[in-house]
Amino acid sequence: MKIVMVASESRPYSKTGGLADVVYSLSKELVKIGQKVSIILPLYDNIYKQFDISEFDLVATFRTHMSWRKQTVNVYSVVFEGIYYYFIQSRQYFERGHIYGDFDDGEKFAFFTMAAKEFIFINRLKPDIIHVHDWQTGMLPCLIRSDDLSEEKFGRVKFVLTIHNPAFQGLMPRFALGDFFNMNDELFDNGAVRFKDQVSTLKAGIVFADKITTVSPTHHLELLTPEGGMGLDSVLRYREFDFSGILNGIDYLEFNPQDDPQIAAPFSIRNFRSGKKSNRKALFDKLGMKNNITMPLYSIVSRITWQKGFDIIFPAVEQLIQRGAFFVLLGSGESQYEQKCEELKRRYPDQVGLYIGYSDSLAHLIYAASDFFLMPSLFEPCGLGQMIAQRYGTLPIVRRTGGLRDSVICFDGENVSTANGFGFDAYDAYEMTRTVLYAFDIYQNKTTLNKLIRNAFLTDNSWEKSALEYMEIYKLLI
Repeated sequence: MKIVMVASESRPYSKTGGLADVVYSLSKELVKIGQKVSIILPLYDNIYKQFDISEFDLVATFRTHMSWRKQTVNVYSVVFEGIYYYFIQSRQYFERGHIYGDFDDGEKFAFFTMAAKEFIFINRLKPDIIHVHDWQTGMLPCLIRSDDLSEEKFGRVKFVLTIHNPAFQGLMPRFALGDFFNMNDELFDNGAVRFKDQVSTLKAGIVFADKITTVSPTHHLELLTPEGGMGLDSVLRYREFDFSGILNGIDYLEFNPQDDPQIAAPFSIRNFRSGKKSNRKALFDKLGMKNNITMPLYSIVSRITWQKGFDIIFPAVEQLIQRGAFFVLLGSGESQYEQKCEELKRRYPDQVGLYIGYSDSLAHLIYAASDFFLMPSLFEPCGLGQMIAQRYGTLPIVRRTGGLRDSVICFDGENVSTANGFGFDAYDAYEMTRTVLYAFDIYQNKTTLNKLIRNAFLTDNSWEKSALEYMEIYKLLI
């Protein structure tokens, strides 16, 4: 089967979050089971800095038209781990030192989508499945299905849309249909792409894709409700029989405590106590903290934003620190929360470790060194941090929402044989504080704690099962 992924980012070439992990890891697993997989990406300028572009092949040159805009497009290709990567070059749109956050993001990813469509035809990829991800590429099924020569140019291709984050809906003014996508207003007037009285590329994907997925079974159910659907619940209910949730996995080769070059000391389920102790010392030395191995270490690796629960985190952390616990945070984001983190570090320099920004090596060390990992998200379509934490024998403490509910079995005092973390339901500071202090108490009971840690180690969060579920969807379509 020939599968083409079209996305705004994918490891190892570009990454800002979980989307890049999913596109890469799913593609790699599909290649393992015998599928031919291609990924079409923008050629961001960070790729020039990190990779030798001279090793990429120039495979196509053509003109892309967006209304009055006409731009020559070069497409480069490289094969990595059996995946065919294709990079669409545009100095105007993709060489800005970052991926998202520009005033013209809508135009930028409209260009990418238009160029991807043209490339799939020109290079005769003739895929069985085109799998698009989130709003950035959600318009592609609509563009191809609306092409008068669609079957002649693209064959009987089928489309899958995966919704990773429904909060971003690709909203653009009505004129974008003609100005960016060379289409008339009919699709706006009949409601197919109209949402909140604007064009929505995410809604277009939902309407025109053959199958829609999201990144966990619980988030699938949440998106069908007015409370969780972020306005999209009605259109998703219309497509309910074509909509499902498949829990993401993590890359077990990248996240492997037994063979991780980015941690201070490798360890496994058999020697996790000594392994965590060594990694904790290395982490504390790196962050200038004073170690006390009798007290637990709580950590966060996350974007620092309202979605991730930072409204309710600080009261809980204050209580933990006053009891002698340690806290480490790695991330960046909204300035109001960054400032609160920096204030916490100033007040408790020996107990709080802080790194504003991102460091992959430091993230791995934090997962390996910590006892508990905090993810009190307001909403979380899937989440990967809790799965990575379990892989390193670190117990996640989560709010039971979305994929956090699907991947963490919360300890209730009795289910010691199955539990692999802690959790709470209500989104408020009291519930979070109560839960982290309960975990603090359990930390003193080494018999129970060790059983929970072993359960976390034995949790299967690999991509193998998830990839087979996607294959079932692909097979149904063709």
